[in-house]
Amino acid sequence: MQHPKKQPGLRSDAQRNRERILEVALAELTCSADAPLSAIARKAGVGQGTFYRNFPSREALVLEVYRYEVQQVAETAAQLLCARTPDVALREWMDRLAQYAMAKAGLADALREATTARGAFKSLSHGPLTKAVTLLLTANTEAGTIRPGVTADDFMLAIAGLWLVDPHSDWQSRTKRLLDLVMDGLRAGAPGPAAPPGPA
Repeated sequence: MQHPKKQPGLRSDAQRNRERILEVALAELTCSADAPLSAIARKAGVGQGTFYRNFPSREALVLEVYRYEVQQVAETAAQLLCARTPDVALREWMDRLAQYAMAKAGLADALREATTARGAFKSLSHGPLTKAVTLLLTANTEAGTIRPGVTADDFMLAIAGLWLVDPHSDWQSRTKRLLDLVMDGLRAGAPGPAAPPGPA
């Protein structure tokens, strides 16, 4: 896990404590949605007072871990576009999203358990991811590699099946098949790259 951005006003030792708590919480909550906060604090090597100064509730901790992880997935969209053609970048990013969904299933469960505000779960997932999807779809539309008019909402609905795949099953083949179908649908009706202008 890369270090979260430094919180304004935190001394370096306080920032290190916060980062340790988040790193341990990510690992523990990914394995078990109901990991005890006392165990997370102990493994992070901080006292209860330090822990609760940083994260006054279970919900606050889970929300922060989940927010950071989703942001990391979202940021790979721009990185892939720098290194791949738009259609390859889109398909590879879909694989990254599937890997995230499977690897972080416990974290998603922890978020659902920690908050009864279902809207908070949706907005956390969809804010950064919607921006990433919009970036990828725009690049592909401009390149003529997908059908015109596809919105981020269309895309998120099309891949919604990802969240239904059991991470303890043969998820690699199941998600590959699902995402290949989605990609085939996006390519259907694509105009292709614009022809270069002919001689005057």
